[in-house]
Amino acid sequence: MSLHPTLQPYADAWTHSIEAISELVQPLAEAEWNRRTPCPSWSVRDVVSHVIGLDNEMLGDPRPIHTLPRDLFHVTNDHQRYTEMQVDVRRHHTAPEMTSELEYTIIRRNRQLRNDSRDPGTKVRGPLGTELTLEESMRTHAFNVWVHEQDLRTALGSPGNLDSPGAHVTRDVLLARLPRLIAEDAGAPRSSAVIIDVHGPVEFLRTVRVDIQGRGTLETAPALGPAAVFTLPWETYVRLACGRTTPEAVSDRLKADGDPMLVKAILDNFTVTN
Repeated sequence: MSLHPTLQPYADAWTHSIEAISELVQPLAEAEWNRRTPCPSWSVRDVVSHVIGLDNEMLGDPRPIHTLPRDLFHVTNDHQRYTEMQVDVRRHHTAPEMTSELEYTIIRRNRQLRNDSRDPGTKVRGPLGTELTLEESMRTHAFNVWVHEQDLRTALGSPGNLDSPGAHVTRDVLLARLPRLIAEDAGAPRSSAVIIDVHGPVEFLRTVRVDIQGRGTLETAPALGPAAVFTLPWETYVRLACGRTTPEAVSDRLKADGDPMLVKAILDNFTVTN
């Protein structure tokens, strides 16, 4: 039995990122697990706890039975409560406990992937009782783990892997969300176009065209006379799209031209992750 070829790139991306995370945290002293990360309200320990929890759910493990404390003021909705459960249950775990559980989880997930012959369209469990395809689940998981690898790298002052397999999965995930962001969330005018020009370790130029019905589509051809053009480095694009920074904080790396109202609306809606 072997993994379906469609799913292999997501397994490869996960493997690359999870092994990088393991290497990053293995030598950390106890105090370093408390460092803040760019992921809002989470420490290094919290991010690693979340990654372990994500993989436990991919394995089909039961969720922990745990009551969240009432003073977690960053937790304000059901999705955040669902996510925080796997994090808070490990908040008092020691560094050896964290690294041991991470290593054991990696071993179990590798075994699962080696023996997984399911079709990409197989329905699997998602957050809060939702259902999604195995392909969607693995793509989103590879994306999440790479983004959290970058959170840890920032917190620990160890940049890298900005062009790894996980980075390319992340590019595709974020690009897929651009048409809705620009056409619906930002309300770009009908029959208009917006260009996103990203440079650095991962480079791309994409046009989002908004048709007469207000629907957005993603194209590789540049538009003539776009309503707005955004030019920025890959790392800045990821940090903005994943809610790790604000447009004001990266204004020196972000060039935005065009209709000022549209530019503001797009930047106000640039964060596309939950």
